[in-house]
Amino acid sequence: MDIHLAGSRPTRRAPKEYFTGTVWQDPIIATEAPARVASNRVSFEPGARTNWHTHPLGQTLYVVAGVGRVQTKGGPILEIRPGDVVWIPPGEKHWHGASPANGMTHIAMQEALDGSYVTWMEPVTDAEYSAKVAG
Repeated sequence: MDIHLAGSRPTRRAPKEYFTGTVWQDPIIATEAPARVASNRVSFEPGARTNWHTHPLGQTLYVVAGVGRVQTKGGPILEIRPGDVVWIPPGEKHWHGASPANGMTHIAMQEALDGSYVTWMEPVTDAEYSAKVAG
């Protein structure tokens, strides 16, 4: 059993090559094989977002604060709020982040396949991000 006491692992800034804007990550868990789950608390400042990306075994997002956005490539932009749970199936190209005027924090959970949790792609353009939210 491992216990990570609150505050024992520092908050880190998300890598700029995979995110637009300011994004902070707090590690929750990253297991070793044969387990394969990883989870982070991710806080997006207003307007911040991920690049387009996929997950080999899918991803679950649980929104804990703020107002966010999520989109599957080719689909509508959807608004997400605290208590919302988003399931992104394996291989589905998507992005997620804060709304333009509000920050958003979610818990991101995904599993690795052969050691890989994510495939990062191109940034979400300002035009893509600013498209009308479905409603």
